[in-house]
Amino acid sequence: MEDYTLVARKSCFGLPTACPSCLPVYFYLKLTNVPFRLDFNLTYPDSDKIPYIESGEYVAYNNEKGGIIERLKQDRIADLETEFHSIPEWISTKAMISSWVSDALTYELWVGTHGNSAKEIYYSDLPWPIGNILYYKKSYTVKQQLGITNDNAEKIEEQTYRRASLAFGALSSRLEEHKFLFEDRPSSLDAVFLGQALVILQALPETSVLRSKLLEHENLVKYADRLKVEFMDAGSSSSVPNFHANPSSAAPRRGPSNSSSKSKSKPKREKTKEEKSFKSRARYFIIAQLVSVVLFVTLLSRVDEADAEVDDDDGYE
Repeated sequence: MEDYTLVARKSCFGLPTACPSCLPVYFYLKLTNVPFRLDFNLTYPDSDKIPYIESGEYVAYNNEKGGIIERLKQDRIADLETEFHSIPEWISTKAMISSWVSDALTYELWVGTHGNSAKEIYYSDLPWPIGNILYYKKSYTVKQQLGITNDNAEKIEEQTYRRASLAFGALSSRLEEHKFLFEDRPSSLDAVFLGQALVILQALPETSVLRSKLLEHENLVKYADRLKVEFMDAGSSSSVPNFHANPSSAAPRRGPSNSSSKSKSKPKREKTKEEKSFKSRARYFIIAQLVSVVLFVTLLSRVDEADAEVDDDDGYE
């Protein structure tokens, strides 16, 4: 079998990657026994292509064909549920995890808490002002995606937590004391929910409402802890990835020469090139973000001025 590289956002909070999009892919590769290495992209923290998988000329981005897991199935690299697709309960459970639980976790990271967890996962390697501005831009985007306005903020919050609580209750009943969610065998549902659960339990603060609702279901917490120990802490040489401090570029690698050249003399040259390339990309990234921030602030100020003019006109009438 070929070796694959999973390029993800960095590790933190005791997790190999604390990104809610990356961690499920990590566990899916573990569950399917696909050999892979783990690499990090620190240059483009807000790229929708991350996570992505590469092996030689093969690259699968997260923003293609329904995400990496679906792409791996379609390309016949890893498919855990060929027999589950026609089961109504499996389909409904998948929809519940990918919508209710996913929306609740997104809400908690970007709206429901003060953003410390999101900033650590996504922006802590950037200069403080840029990281904070990018956080607020992302938070604004999330509010738009979830349909949150000043008028309905409380209603959306209540609905989000209620749905998450219902989802946790249904998953707890489904799991009971089994090892996996369906027919005591792993599926992509386990990978996705396990990634979500560990981010909730380890990355969200103790004051998190979503975390407290998950802690109400003891079997779900034990499930997450057991699989975490099995797939993160076991340490088998065939499946445990290598954690590289060097960032990976967001573009596909140029063939398999990177993975095959592991002599003692060559890595030093490659690291030097990667560091130079990273510094160059980082400068361009910072400049681009500064320009976008200036444009964003300028547009907001123009909107405020237009509103002020409208108010003045109304006052004269």
